[in-house]
Amino acid sequence: MSAISTTFKLPPLESGDRLTRHEFERRYQTMPHVKKAELIEGVVYLASPVRVKSHGRPHAKIITWLGTYCVATPGVDMADNATVRLDVDNEPQPDALLRLEPEVGGKSRISDDDYVEGAPELIVEIAASSASYDLTDKLNAYRRNGVQEYIVWQMYENRLNWFKLEEGRYVSLEPDTTGVIRSYIFPGLWLAVPALQEGNMVEVLAVLHQGLQTQEHQAFVESINSNR
Repeated sequence: MSAISTTFKLPPLESGDRLTRHEFERRYQTMPHVKKAELIEGVVYLASPVRVKSHGRPHAKIITWLGTYCVATPGVDMADNATVRLDVDNEPQPDALLRLEPEVGGKSRISDDDYVEGAPELIVEIAASSASYDLTDKLNAYRRNGVQEYIVWQMYENRLNWFKLEEGRYVSLEPDTTGVIRSYIFPGLWLAVPALQEGNMVEVLAVLHQGLQTQEHQAFVESINSNR
């Protein structure tokens, strides 16, 4: 009499699945061909193939901007598409993030298995439109977990929202008369919004370099170095 197989195969991740974070990770790890999956408020989201104009290029511009700041600022870590364990119902994979290292006051850490745990100080998402879950469920998850600043660049509308956490809620930061928004968490992180929207990275980086030369950024670097 032949033995009855008791081998159990995990089902694949499907958009819309409602899972615990543990189960989400178990299934995700069996699907190496999947490059981006997120758990947001207990619901699985699988990313569509990435288009160049609506995601790849703007993503590269954001990484260039943040990477330039990171190089000039010790104690600050940057990640591109890194999984973040926020809480039991949320494990996003943001397009970009900046975080302070724990030894200089950061609220997140790198786990033993090489994931971000806790809330990075700043997260950036490239969204298709204002209808994206980046501006609804994901925004609420970031707000509730204490992400201090959240940037969403909506590509169909070519609109950029920069939110700052104040007393448990997000308030929108507006550009000044020159079109620049300045980070509250990362002194010297300046963004020329119209230049970014126009794809003028020469201007974006020129304005960022102005921020990096301010006394505020120099004082920030000195305070970080004194705590390391």
